[in-house]
Amino acid sequence: MLAYAIRRVLFMIPTLFGIMVLNFVVINLAPGGPIDQLLSQLSGQGVGVTARLTGEGGGETQAAKPAPGGNQSSSLYRGAQGLDPEFIAELERMYGFDRPLHERFFKMMGDYLRFDFGTSYFRDETVINLVLEKMPVSISLGIWTTLLTYLISIPLGIRKAVKDGSRFDIWTSAVIIVGNAIPAFLFAILLVVLFAGGSFLDWFPLRGLVSDNWQELSWPARILDYFWHLTLPLLALMIGAFAGLTMLTKNSFLEEINKQYVLTARAKGLSERGVLYGHVFRNAMLIIIAGFPGAFVGILFTGALMIEIIFSLDGLGLLGFEAALKRDYPIMFASLYMFSLLGLVMQLISDLTYMLVDPRIDFETRAV
Repeated sequence: MLAYAIRRVLFMIPTLFGIMVLNFVVINLAPGGPIDQLLSQLSGQGVGVTARLTGEGGGETQAAKPAPGGNQSSSLYRGAQGLDPEFIAELERMYGFDRPLHERFFKMMGDYLRFDFGTSYFRDETVINLVLEKMPVSISLGIWTTLLTYLISIPLGIRKAVKDGSRFDIWTSAVIIVGNAIPAFLFAILLVVLFAGGSFLDWFPLRGLVSDNWQELSWPARILDYFWHLTLPLLALMIGAFAGLTMLTKNSFLEEINKQYVLTARAKGLSERGVLYGHVFRNAMLIIIAGFPGAFVGILFTGALMIEIIFSLDGLGLLGFEAALKRDYPIMFASLYMFSLLGLVMQLISDLTYMLVDPRIDFETRAV
């Protein structure tokens, strides 16, 4: 198993490098980069912003004045027409765009190997501090959603497989189909309307992870307040994941129950519970364990985006969304790097966990 793990770790290096190269090229070639965003802000907010940018006093700065003689800048940036080319060149130096594309990429990757993710273009704060600041919200949503989804879906899926075709299976399938058909963000809006001060009840808060006076509360009250704020976002996130995992569990167990070794175990006089949990469980759970890393990472970093917006939760999903809108490259590329690395590590952990479920698996003989 150790040799397999080492091979997988070594294979992560070119995989992560390829992901970063592809996204770096595509994002940098796309129109509307950071300089375009800043020029748009300058044109909309006036010379005061330009003065603050260049560090000079009030009034119009020389750098932001139109080019002498009315000549327009030859820059390809949108909104740069009529500005002094020296001002545009200063912006390029400030963002590091005065270097060739390949030099910027290798410098970025060298910094990332040291976990130096730079400073946000528009927030004037280091990326690592921003990520650490937003992490508690996304971690809370990801961990609790994944945990509750698995704790509910796996027993329910097993029960549906055992009672296949019964009334219990039929009516729970109807509920699951409805849940799977409702997008999480739409269900979140419905929850807000019904229970968060919309048109009906006002039982749950609509902003933040904890109340403003959270520090003043006792520890039991803090725990209750924390889950009070999480109730509606968790329900919204669980609706889709719950439906998919339940059906995956049921189908996986049904496939195993109909195999020959189950009939043999029953013929030997084993009880249904002994057959189900002594033989079927470890085989049927393999595919469910394989999907755990994708489910966790998806909920943690992508699935919660709309939920964070609707419930005003300032997490990593919202941070990445705002960075994409503003073309805040340090946040965008650092997020991509960290999420990709985490996804690869979680996939490795998933593969190694197979052995805990079924020791018959030999990792030493598996190809990467």
